[in-house]
Formats: sequence, C-alpha cells, structure tokens
Amino acid sequence: MSKFPENGLPENGLPENELNDDESVAPAASIASVPTEAQRLSDGEWHRLHPATPLLRGGIALLAIIGVIVVNARDFFIETLFNSRNEFDPFTQLAESGFLIPAVLIVLAVLILSVLGFYFSWRMHTFRITDELVEVRSGILFRTNRRGRLDRIQGINISRPLFARLFGAAKLEVNVAGQDANVELSYLGSRGADNLRRAILQLASGTRAVEATEAAEATEAATSRDGGLIEQRVNEFLAPEFDPDAAPPESVVRIRIPRLIGSLVLSDATLIALAVAIGIIVMISVTGEYFWLFAFLPGVLGLFGYFFARLTRSLRYSIASTEDGIRVGYGLLSTTNETLPPGRIHAVEVSQPLLWRPAGWWEIKINTASQASSSGQAIAKTTLLPVGDIDDVHRVLQLILPSLSDDESRVLLEAGLAACANDDGYVTSPKRAAALRWFSWRRNGFVMISDAVALRKGSIWRSLVLVPQARVQSVSMAEGPLLRRMRLAELQVHTVAGPISATIGAVDRTDVIAFFTEVSRAAVQSASVDTSHRWRSGSAQRTPITASEAAEEVPLKVAIAETEAADTALDTALDKALDADVAESSSVASARPATDNPEATS
Repeated sequence: MSKFPENGLPENGLPENELNDDESVAPAASIASVPTEAQRLSDGEWHRLHPATPLLRGGIALLAIIGVIVVNARDFFIETLFNSRNEFDPFTQLAESGFLIPAVLIVLAVLILSVLGFYFSWRMHTFRITDELVEVRSGILFRTNRRGRLDRIQGINISRPLFARLFGAAKLEVNVAGQDANVELSYLGSRGADNLRRAILQLASGTRAVEATEAAEATEAATSRDGGLIEQRVNEFLAPEFDPDAAPPESVVRIRIPRLIGSLVLSDATLIALAVAIGIIVMISVTGEYFWLFAFLPGVLGLFGYFFARLTRSLRYSIASTEDGIRVGYGLLSTTNETLPPGRIHAVEVSQPLLWRPAGWWEIKINTASQASSSGQAIAKTTLLPVGDIDDVHRVLQLILPSLSDDESRVLLEAGLAACANDDGYVTSPKRAAALRWFSWRRNGFVMISDAVALRKGSIWRSLVLVPQARVQSVSMAEGPLLRRMRLAELQVHTVAGPISATIGAVDRTDVIAFFTEVSRAAVQSASVDTSHRWRSGSAQRTPITASEAAEEVPLKVAIAETEAADTALDTALDKALDADVAESSSVASARPATDNPEATS
C-alpha cells in the first residue's frame, strides 16, 4: 500500500503494474528549482489525488444523511426506553408496520455501497504529467479521459474552498485553450499543489534543464520546518494568498477595502436598483397598493447577494509579476490564485464607468484563449483589475505588456485614457462622423503603441483596447452602405473570443486602409519573432543530447527551414497584394472630383 505524507500525496507513487496502462509515455524531463515531490509527480507516471478527495467531492452530503439517521434512531431508542413513542416518528411507523429491520438493512447496504463507491472512485481517479501533456482519467463504470497539452496552457489557478482548507487540500485547474477544455485536479495537498504548478509551468515554458539540486534542497528545507498538523493549518489560514518572496514588492498591486466598497456602491447594478426603487415608489404613490414592496424584495436580496459575493471574492486582491507570469490572488474564506504565463493574454481593455469618473477609478479586463464553463468563473478570470487608480493601471499594463514602460508609450497610454483628444498622436474620426458618434468622434481613434494596437473609444463610458501584435489573429475592414456614403469604414482586430471586442468604427476610409496595412505587416513580423510561449527556453540550461539524437534532429531542421522559406514567400506575396490594393484605392480617391468632398470645398 502507498504511503501518504502530510500534504496528502503518495510518497513514492504507485506500482507500474497497478496504475500504468499499456501506453508508453516518455517521462518528463528534470525540472530546475522545483522540490523533489513536485518532480516526482511530473515524472510521467500515474498518481492519485488527496485521500480526502471523496469527502470533499460529495462525502459531506453522505455524512449529513448519516447524521440525520443517527439523530432519529437516538430519539426512537430513548422514546422506546421510556415507553413514550411519537406516532409521527418515521422509526415508530416502521416498527409498528414490521418493516423496521428491513429498512435498517437497506439503509446499511446503501451506506456501504456509497462508501465503496467513493473509495473506488478515488482509486480510479488518477493523473499524470509528462513533458507534453497533463492527463486525467476517472470513472468506475463509465471511464473518462481528459488531456491538456502543455503548449496550449493559458494559465493555472489554485482554489482553496473553506472546507478543503481544513484538510490542507486545494484544487488545481489547468486552463487550456478551447471551450471548456480545462483539466482539473481536485484535490491535491495544499503545498503540493503550489509546487506542482511550478513544475507544470516550467515544463510549459520550454525548460528542459538539468536538475538544480541546491535550489530544490533549499526550497524543501524551508518548507520542512513547519510544526504539527494543527500549526500547519493555522499557518495556512493566516498566510497571505500571495507569497511576498515570489515577486519584488514594487510589482505587487493591491486593492484597498474602502475603494473596493466604493466601486461596488457606484456600480451599474446600483443604478439599476435605484431606477427600480424609484419606479416602485411611483407605483405605490399612484395605486396606493403596498404589494409592490414584496415585488421588490427578491431584487433586494439578489442585489445584496451579488454585492456580498463580489466583496468576498475581491478581498485580499493582489496582482504581481513572477518569473512564470502574472499571479492574481483573491478571496477571504475561500481563496483563489491564478498564474497567467507570458503571451497568454490576447487583448486588454481599460474601461471607466460613468460613476467612477470623479474618483478616477478604472477597470481592466482581458481575453484569454481558455473559456470557463460557468459565467461566474468567466467573470473572475476575465477581470484582471476590479478597480484601481491611474497608477495601478500603468503598473498592471507594464506587467501585461512590458514594452509599454518607456516614456513615449506612457504618454500615448495617458492620452488614450484622457477625456480630450487634441493632436495626441491618435488618428481620430473626421468631423463628418459626428452624425454616428455624437459625443465621441473627437476621441474615437487608433494608434500603434510599441508592439501593441491601441483602439480608443467612448466619451461617456471611456475605454482603451490594447491588442499585442503577436496575438493578432487577423484584421478586417468593413463598409456598410451608410459608411460607404460617408467615406468612413470600420476596423476590427480579431482575437480569441472574450468580453473584449477590438473594433472601432466611423473612421476615415483612407486612414483605415493605411492602418489596416500597418497592422497586418506588424502582426506578421511580431508573430515570426515571438517566443513568449516558451518564455524560459532561451535562458534555460539545456540537457546535453547524444550523437544519435543530434542526427535525428537534422531532417527536422531541414523541414523547419523549408517551412520558414515558404512562409517568407507567402508574406512577400501578401505585402505585394496589399500594396496593390492601397495603390488602387489611392488612384480612385485622386480621380474623384473635388466637389465630392464637402470639407475640401468648404
């Protein structure tokens, strides 16, 4: 039988003949600066989850049912002992009908089958981590196999529900690109989950390093100085969600509680609640019926529930930069922290609701390729900064896009967030677009900021959308009948699906064509040199390869060279086609009579 240490994970794994199948998988390469326990869990072999997993995944309800049965049985025994039975008691009714013993046997059989079901479910729920994927298989009668490739990992988050924290357990979820494609490991040991995340991120980063024994021994020595079981649980409850040693203090962004409460009070939900309350007051004053108060009661309860959930989820909120990406942590009783590796953020939006403008607060949302299975999880994963001032916005943007840290980029960012727009470097909509953009035509514009595409929109509800050039999927230009009549066009930068739409309309057609060409070329060039998806591969210490392995790499290098040559030829043809389209558009514009341009004639 396998031994389990204090963190709830197998000590030496399980025998190969017990867990491994006929499928042969190459073990994961050794990983630098990761504790030995995490290296063992990422060795390509099958491992089991925390022993308390059956209890945390449904055993609580079973214990509650057992408790109800025990309480009723105790009352029946006491009433029988003192000859004062309650005729409405279920045990009394079963005893009088003669079905008490069969009922007790049936309940015992159900309990035994449930316990066996939970046990075998835990035994059959295994996972393994190789240098290519994370795989989980589960089920007793109906088997399920779920895989997530390491090169498609968009982030890894660790959640610790309140009850799971009592057992020192945590849930690790590997966010993979795709719709509901995440791989979940629930539950692992709390400390083991953190170490395993480091191991997975290092494998996904391209690191194939020689094992750094000194760093691993130092890490294990630091974590092995804990006290007993109770002291460990107390330390886990009192410890901050974000390790202060994981990032420099100047890179950590936190949210103060007064600002958080103020942002909730001044949210759009408050406006809707006030509008409904005014409507109900008017209805009561007109009809004289107080029945409308009961109609408003469910809305009040729902609003308070929404505010409480947002408040507890955003307490102890922190954002910081680590060597494996951006770390976001939040939660008071049930905590969550997520790591977003470099290059996994496809779009960023900085927005300001109307009621936040006097306080100078902003919100930052992001698009990632991983899609959550529920709306609540989607809101939590796409909101990177719930509320912050302009300094917090700049610090978070520098964590997401480090290239925007220079003075020129900061000036353009501040212009993108400012109210007025006068010769600030943005290409804005012409005056004739005021018929479509009544208040925002002076502010509606775009510009290239370092290696990102910036789209500035809105005057009442301001927003600035930033799309990294390397993450651009495609660029499109659209002209409807009305826009064509007004010589305007709409530009859309396509990214992965999410809450952010990188679209800007009512811009001069000539400016859109020029920007379309500029974005297309910049996206192709940035994607060809982008290595953010392998953020450690360049600096990692490579494992030496043998002569046979080097010989096997020669055909692969030749194929890669041929592919790059074909891509270069395709890019050249695309550039020529774009140049021809721009030339044709310019000739058509120059051939148009001057009287067709009302601004020129005026």
